[in-house]
Amino acid sequence: MKLFRKPRIRRRARRGSILLIASLLFASALLRLAAGVDIAVAGNTSAEKENSIQAQAPQPPESDSKDRAEMGRLLLALQERESRLKEREKRIDARAKALSVAGEEIEQRLKALEAVEARLRDTLALADGAAEDDLAKLTTVYESMKPKEAAALFQTMEPDFAAGFLGRMRPESAASIMAGLPPDVAYLISAILAGRNANAPKS
Repeated sequence: MKLFRKPRIRRRARRGSILLIASLLFASALLRLAAGVDIAVAGNTSAEKENSIQAQAPQPPESDSKDRAEMGRLLLALQERESRLKEREKRIDARAKALSVAGEEIEQRLKALEAVEARLRDTLALADGAAEDDLAKLTTVYESMKPKEAAALFQTMEPDFAAGFLGRMRPESAASIMAGLPPDVAYLISAILAGRNANAPKS
């Protein structure tokens, strides 16, 4: 009876060992499976968190992009205006330089004209002096002539011209010549002389 019971005990021991090993392997498989599920769940959770963070992150509103575009256009317009102003300043500077050069030329021409005018005044003064000298000499000549000869000469002159000489003569010489002139000629010359004296300023 003892010999028959010993093999059963060994078989039970073997079965217990196999069950224990199988249980350990099963438990290990369960642990690995659970770890994989946890990793997958954690990965999904982190992905969802990132998506949520990105969704919650403030996105630039559409108005900001419009404002940036508007600012860009405004900046470009200001730059174009600045360039136009610079070009305008260059043109103004060029005109100012041209006007300055023209002003200098005009000033030089005015100085030249003033010099010419001064020379012309001197020339006219000389001419007037020479003419006055000539008239004085002629008057002296006419006064030195005989009254009849002078009267005959004055009768051929224009009345204004004759009146001019008679007005420069001494009164007695002029009277002698007027006495030798025809009455109408003497009257006309007398009227011219009287008109000149009437227009003269009175003291």
